[in-house]
Amino acid sequence: MPLILDRLAVSSRFHQRVEEIRQFNTCNKWIKRGISRVPIFQEVMLRPTPGKVSILNDGSVVVEVGGIELGQGLWTKVKQMAAFALSPVECDGSKDLLERVRVIQTDTLSLVQGGFTAGSTTSESSCEAVRLCCHALVERLIILKERLLEEMGPVSWDTLIVQAHLQSVNLSASTYYVPDCNSMHYLNYGASVSEVEIDLLTGATSILQTDIVYDCGQSLNPAVDLGQVEGAFVQGVGFFMLEEYLTNTEGLVVSDGTWNYKIPTIDTIPRQFNVEILSSGHHKKRVLSSKASGRPPLLMAVSVHCATRDAIKEARRQVLSWSGLESGSEASSYSIFQLEVPATMPVVKELCGLDNVEKYSKSSVASH
Repeated sequence: MPLILDRLAVSSRFHQRVEEIRQFNTCNKWIKRGISRVPIFQEVMLRPTPGKVSILNDGSVVVEVGGIELGQGLWTKVKQMAAFALSPVECDGSKDLLERVRVIQTDTLSLVQGGFTAGSTTSESSCEAVRLCCHALVERLIILKERLLEEMGPVSWDTLIVQAHLQSVNLSASTYYVPDCNSMHYLNYGASVSEVEIDLLTGATSILQTDIVYDCGQSLNPAVDLGQVEGAFVQGVGFFMLEEYLTNTEGLVVSDGTWNYKIPTIDTIPRQFNVEILSSGHHKKRVLSSKASGRPPLLMAVSVHCATRDAIKEARRQVLSWSGLESGSEASSYSIFQLEVPATMPVVKELCGLDNVEKYSKSSVASH
């Protein structure tokens, strides 16, 4: 974590921007900016996951895993793992194995212990299950490949598979990956710096810039993991800043659609969004030294909430200055406030305190 925080402070120019924001706030009355740097860590857990890999007579590879594809790139990683794990028996001149692999949706008959897809670790567990299946297939095929090399010289992948079928080699393998106690739980680390700008008159909050450093271990697919980090962060912005569900006196939810339930949109994401996936070294107990990338980055959106609080604090300090109460018990109590989650526009506007200028001015005159 110290490495991540130091790296982020340098890449985001955190300390220099703190001073720049202070000067900006001094020169602007109706717009205030805030910045916050927040570290996060979250424990995740691997779960038992089944897998099945079959090589068909035409050389194509069919993969089944317990997890489902719901946009998190699980099947992409599984396909890559299958091609990577079968590469020891790939022959010269053969077609790229990755193009031959396809993942099919399983059911409770083909894989009876499918489990569930959740917690950001299903991709890792499924990839490990596929790796174990492919390892068993490689052990069966490598003997045949060596014999064919002696008899025929270099052979293609198609020839190898056809010969395997003719010689009754079992080209289907299934497994049930069960993580041991030492590798079942581990921690994910990350940190984010967010800078926001608030409008004191309306309470509107704009995210000017967010910088993230997140530890993915040795990423199974950097493009997929980058998208996971960015998407999770934006979901977190919705949670901390926008998505408020309201109920009526009977307890029924009234914010039942996008007309009155605000989710992140294209203008919600940071105007400048810098994400770095950090390779923190070799985690021998992880699946190919990888770490989860789905759920933990959501927590880093709290930096937007904290930066908003920082901007509100500056706005309230300005209100106290206008009312002539820059010190004393009133100023001390006014500097303490609770920023709710989500920090919607009305909440931010009220906490900025412009409506309290007249009240505090009158109280100041009365006290004198």
